[in-house]
Parts: sequence; C-alpha cells; structure tokens
Amino acid sequence: MSDVIATTPGLYPLPDWAKEDLADLKGHQKDDLISGDESDEIVEAYGRAREEAVNRQREANLDRIVEGQLRWDDMLAHPLCIHDNVETRGIVRYYDNNNFYREPVVHGDLTPDGDVAAELDAAPDANQAVLPGPYSLSELATDEHYGDDAAFLDAVADFLAAEAAEFPPVETLFLLEPSLVTDAPGDGEDERASEAIDTVAAAVDADVVVHTYWGSIPEKPYAHLMDADIDAIGFDFVSDHEGSVYNIQEYGTKDDVALGVVDGQNTLVEAPEDIAERIEWVESQLPNEEFGTIYASSNTELFYLPTNKAEAKLDALAAAPAEVSR
Repeated sequence: MSDVIATTPGLYPLPDWAKEDLADLKGHQKDDLISGDESDEIVEAYGRAREEAVNRQREANLDRIVEGQLRWDDMLAHPLCIHDNVETRGIVRYYDNNNFYREPVVHGDLTPDGDVAAELDAAPDANQAVLPGPYSLSELATDEHYGDDAAFLDAVADFLAAEAAEFPPVETLFLLEPSLVTDAPGDGEDERASEAIDTVAAAVDADVVVHTYWGSIPEKPYAHLMDADIDAIGFDFVSDHEGSVYNIQEYGTKDDVALGVVDGQNTLVEAPEDIAERIEWVESQLPNEEFGTIYASSNTELFYLPTNKAEAKLDALAAAPAEVSR
C-alpha cells in the first residue's frame, strides 16, 4: 500500500501585508529587486513572511513543509540572479505565461554562496528543500563565460550541488525541471541533462524528486531521466494526464512518484475528495506499478495565486490523503 504524502513544489505568494511593506522598503525599480545584500528591515520583513508561510503549512498539516522562497523575485532563476558573477539584464517572458524574470547572464565562475541554505536555516520546521533543476536553470540563463552548452550545464549542476550540500537536514528535495517538457533536450543533451541531475541529487542525504510540469516529457528525454539516480519523478496530471500515464506505462517510473493533481495556476479550489479521485485514477491506469510513496502536490508552484486561494489549496491537499481509498 502506497504512503500518500501531501506537499507542494514551493514558491508561495507573498501575503498582502508583506507586498505593501516591502514596496515601501524596496521601491518599485529594477535596482530594488533582491540581490542578496538587503537592509535589516527588508530581511526582517521577509523573515516574518517566511514564518507565516511555514506556520500556515503546519496549520494545514502538510506532510512536507517548504521554506516558501518568498524572497525569490525570479521563479526559478533566483539562485543565479543574486550571484556575484551573474549580471541580470532585460525582463524575459517566463515560459509561455504572463510572468517574467530577469535574464541571468553568467560572466564568471559559479562558486557557491549559500543563499538557499541560509533560507532553510531560517526555517527550522521546513523538511523539504526546493531548487531549480540544472537543465531548466541552464536553459533560462545566458552563458558568457563557459563558452559551451555542455560545459555550462555541468557548471550549473556543480553550482546547485554545492548549494545543496550546505542545506540543513531535510527529508525531501524537489528539483523543478519544467524545461524538460517545454524545451526538451535533444540527442546527447538528454543524457547530459540526466547526468547533471545526478550531480545535484548526489549532494544531499534526502529523497530527491525531479518534478516536471506544463505537459509531459518527450519519450527519449524521459527514458534518460529514468537512468538518473533519483527517488521519484513528478508528473503534471493537470496539463497532460494522458502523456504522463503513457510515459509510465511505456517506460515505467521510480519506486516513488509525485503527482501534480492540483492546479497551481487556477483559483478554483479542488475538494479533497476530488484530489483523492485523481490519485486513484492514476493508480487505476497503472495496475502494474506499486509505489512506495506518492507525493500528492500541485502541478506548479503556488505563487501564481492570491494568498487566500493558495492557502485553501494547502488545506485541500493536506486533507486529500485520508480520502484515498485503500
């Protein structure tokens, strides 16, 4: 019998009070975005928002609690955007939606700076870490230092691994890899992407979930991802349930699995019973698969939503495992 665990892939919306306070403290200009050297007042405001996000997850009784990444101006690019050897340039559309991020342009060695580890240290109740996957982060960035796509991917993987190695103890690490779906690697690059994920996964003593969304992974990159030494692959059963089921039926998956069964970009709040039915539907389509752990999650991060809707989805997710028929 599978252990169904309620979690999210991180990155929560800032509460309204924090938006107002930080707008007053930071202003509204590009130069006032997070850079890693904020004033004590800004650090304190983010700290209060982080504590609120963690407490709200505890109140909902989520099985895995994330720090919330409330400092992240850039949905996945943040670890690079604050780096001393990275320049942020123009605003670029974030995949195919109405959000934007600062283009990180790497012009020097990607040495670790411990920023994400410090966020986790500030949230001792968090038992799940979240990082961009190395392939997606390299696809979002521009390289003006390493000079070769393969070398740049390796450098990004080494950078993320060094960051992850500084994490306090956590039970789970979610690596977010939407680019494996939206900008799937070609021949040769798909194998390198899997090896880059291995590099990051090996840096932590935690269960590693490579979570994908905005569709299903094409077959060949998926087959290479199955070669990675990770504990679970995450599937977007909101955007493409048929493609996700096909991959698992055709190529199998890991002993554990993450199911994106709550829409992270739609304000409609799913009932716990409906979430449970989606989990049961996936299991019914895979009678030959016996999962040790099922991570029940939103398909994407929840920062797209108003705070009240994101919190309502936390409550629904947390209640869903008890509704799964056994």
